[in-house]
Amino acid sequence: MLERGVLVDKYSLSLVLKACSKMGLVKNGMQIHGLLRKCGFVSDLFLENCLISMYVRCGSIGNSRQVFDRMPRRDSVSYNSMIDGYVKWGMVDFARELFDCLLVEMKNLITWNTMISGYVKLEDGCELAWELFEKMPERDVVSWNMMTDCCVKSGKMRMAQILFDSMPEKDVASWAIMIDGYAKTGSVDVARGFFDDMLARDVISCNVMMAGYLKNGSFVEALKMYHDMMSHSDLAPDNTTLLIALSAVAQLGNINEGVTIHGYMRDNGFVAAGKLGVALIDMYAKCGDIDCAMRVFEDIEEKSVDHWNAMIGGLAIHGLGELAFDLFIEMERLCIEPDDITFIALLNACGHAGMVKEGMICFEILRRVHKVDPKLQHYGCIVDILSRAGHIEEARRFVEEMPIEPNTVILRTLLGACKNHENLSIGEPVAQHLIGLNSLNSSSYVLLSNMYAQFGLWDSVRNVRTIMKEKDLKKFPGCSWIELEGFVHEFFVGDTSHLQVREIFSTLYR
Repeated sequence: MLERGVLVDKYSLSLVLKACSKMGLVKNGMQIHGLLRKCGFVSDLFLENCLISMYVRCGSIGNSRQVFDRMPRRDSVSYNSMIDGYVKWGMVDFARELFDCLLVEMKNLITWNTMISGYVKLEDGCELAWELFEKMPERDVVSWNMMTDCCVKSGKMRMAQILFDSMPEKDVASWAIMIDGYAKTGSVDVARGFFDDMLARDVISCNVMMAGYLKNGSFVEALKMYHDMMSHSDLAPDNTTLLIALSAVAQLGNINEGVTIHGYMRDNGFVAAGKLGVALIDMYAKCGDIDCAMRVFEDIEEKSVDHWNAMIGGLAIHGLGELAFDLFIEMERLCIEPDDITFIALLNACGHAGMVKEGMICFEILRRVHKVDPKLQHYGCIVDILSRAGHIEEARRFVEEMPIEPNTVILRTLLGACKNHENLSIGEPVAQHLIGLNSLNSSSYVLLSNMYAQFGLWDSVRNVRTIMKEKDLKKFPGCSWIELEGFVHEFFVGDTSHLQVREIFSTLYR
C-alpha cells in the first residue's frame, strides 16, 4: 500500500499493529509507531491503545508505559491494557499503582478481574485478591472462578466450596476447578460426584477428571473415561487427553491399548512430537516394546531434551546401558544441552547394566563439563550403581563424603545392598541410623531382620520383630500386574482372591 501510494487510515494501521502483536515483531511495530507520528495519528486514542497493546504483547513494557504517559487523553481501555501488561509480566505492584489512581467510574469488570488475576498468580496473594473481590461493585463468573481457583490452589477447599455454592451462575470452568481441587487433595470420589452433576461437559472438564484419576493411581478409571469420551461424538480428545491416556497406559503396561491410541493419533492428524512424542516413547518403553519406542524417537524431526531423556530412560528400564550411554554421547555431539533428568536417566541406565566406570564418568561430566552441582537424586544414583555392583565399602564412603545430607532412600539403597551382599558390619549401623530417622517405616526393620536371619542371629531377628509388633508396624505386601488380552490382573503376595486362582495354582504346581 505504501509503495503504491495508497493512503493508509487508522483501521489499516491498527490491523498491522495487531499483526505485529501476534507475531512478537517489536521492531516492525516501532516502525509503524514512527509512521503514526509522521502521518499525524499520534494523538488518536484508538491507535495509541493499539500501540500499548502491541508493546505489552511483545514484552516491551517500558515502551508501552512511555506511550501511556505521553497520551493527552486516556480511557478505560488504556488503563486496562497497561494494568494487564504489568500483571502479565509479573509487575503486580506497578499494576496496583495504576489501579489505585484510576477513577472509580472508569474501573469496569475487566479492570477488577485483571487486578485480581495478578494477585492470584502470586504465591502469597490470596488475601489481597480476596480484599479486592469483596470491594468489587459487581462480579461476573470470571471473578467467582478466579477466587475459587485461588482457594483451591491455597488448599482451602472448604472456602472454595462455600464460594462455589454462593455463585449466582456457574460455567464449565467453575465445575472443573472444583473437580481439580478435590482430586488434588485425594478426594477423587468427591471430584467424580461433581463431574457427574455437571449439566454440560467439555473436553477440559473431562481432562481434569482424567488427570485426577491419574494422580490418585486410578489408571483403569482414567482409561475408562477416555473411552467414554471416544464414545461421545460431541467430545473429541485433544493433546492433553491423549497425554493422560498414554500415561495411564504406561502405568498399566497395557501395550494393546497404547497401540490403539497411537493409531488414533496417526489417523486424526496428531503429530507425535512435543509432549505427545515424549509420552509415546515412555509408554512403549514401559510396556516392554523398546523397539517401537526407538522408532517413535527416530521419527521425531525436531527433538527436544525431553525426547532424549525419555529414550535414555526407556533404555535404562530395559537394562540397555551401553545404548543409553551411546545416545548420551550423540546428544553431546549434536550440542544438545542435557538437564538434571538426562543425568538421572543415564546414571540409572548405568546402574541397571552394571556399568560402574561409565556411571562415574557421567557423574564427572555433570560436575566438570556442564558445571552443574549434583542434586540428591544424582548422588542417590551413584550409591545405587556402586551398591548393585557389590562395591559396598565404596558406596558407604561415598555416602559419608556427600556434601549434602543423604535421605532415607539413599540409606535404604545402601542397606538393601548390604543385605544382598551379606555385609552386616556396614548394614547394621545404617539400619539403626535409618530406624532413628524414621521409626515408623517398616522397610528398614524388615531389611535389618532379614539380614540378621542370613547370619543366623535369631535372637536379633526376634528383637526386631518384637519392636515392630510393639510399634504396630506392618509390612506392605509386594504387588505385581500382568496384562493379558487387554485386561490387567493384579496380584499381592499370598493373595488368593483372583477369580481364577485354582487354575493359576494348578498351572504353577504342575
